[in-house]
Amino acid sequence: MGILHCTHPDVLEFIRAKRDPEKLTSYNLSVAVTDDFMRAVERDGKHSLINPRSGKVVQTLPARRIFDMMVENAWHGGEPGAIYIDTINRHNPTPKLGMIEATNPCGEQPLLPYESCNLGSINLGKMVAKVNSGYKIDYQKLARTVETAVRFLDNVVDANKYQLPQIEQITRGNRKIGLGVMGFADMLVLLGIPYNSEPALEVAEKVMSFIDREAKKVSAELAKERGAFPNFAGSIYDRPRSPKLRNATVTTVAPTGTISIIADASSGIEPIFALAYVRRVAEGEDLLVIHPIFKQMAIEAGIYGPDLLQEILVLIQISMTHSIS
Repeated sequence: MGILHCTHPDVLEFIRAKRDPEKLTSYNLSVAVTDDFMRAVERDGKHSLINPRSGKVVQTLPARRIFDMMVENAWHGGEPGAIYIDTINRHNPTPKLGMIEATNPCGEQPLLPYESCNLGSINLGKMVAKVNSGYKIDYQKLARTVETAVRFLDNVVDANKYQLPQIEQITRGNRKIGLGVMGFADMLVLLGIPYNSEPALEVAEKVMSFIDREAKKVSAELAKERGAFPNFAGSIYDRPRSPKLRNATVTTVAPTGTISIIADASSGIEPIFALAYVRRVAEGEDLLVIHPIFKQMAIEAGIYGPDLLQEILVLIQISMTHSIS
């Protein structure tokens, strides 16, 4: 993830950087936009580009020109994105240590300079219990899983070997962990809730609020056992009658691109990619991937077998032909 502030003199060149598809192929790009910039866009005002070394204004442009360029290039090739840096810093848990300017390399977690991320994800598709002919969320199992995951991730901070002393200092000082989720769409399928529905949003809010509360509760227990994170004083948690925490952050939601494949789960909070598709692996071999819940339901319905698989393969081939044409 490459991030450039919206006031940087090179921001226009940065916005256009990936119009050439052969450049920066391993990078995602985002512009760090401020509240002032967005207000200027809204009222069709001016926006200043500032030399970061001297602090002097080098150019003044219509804010909408910059914003429209971002929109056009995002439409053209998907980038750049927008990082709302002021919003991020309003939630900075340790403001006394400085402003957050960017994220980790994959963009999931806003971090201070040299800070590292320590992420893990709960497979929500496994956090359900069968009842009668359907399923319900198993909150007892989810609570136990959150406790195990938080303690594990906190242990990683101590067990890890750091490449630079600056990374070790800030990471051990804040002890940030990011417990997230995958398999959210799988959970909704089992609960019989459409992904694109209000009940799905309600489930998302209820489940993630529960995970956040439980994670903070475990972090507070760890603080009693092992001590709060060293930079706790002056943090947003340093308030009268508030419990001390072991970790400056406890949750995040990463895309889980690789680990969701390993876990055979839908990725992050995204919808199911496809009930069946062909994955081409590094050796050039084509692998037919069948979504496990679809397979389970097809077996339960008595329709899973060679004929269904052959029909799926035909549909995939038709879909691929249409996408190429």
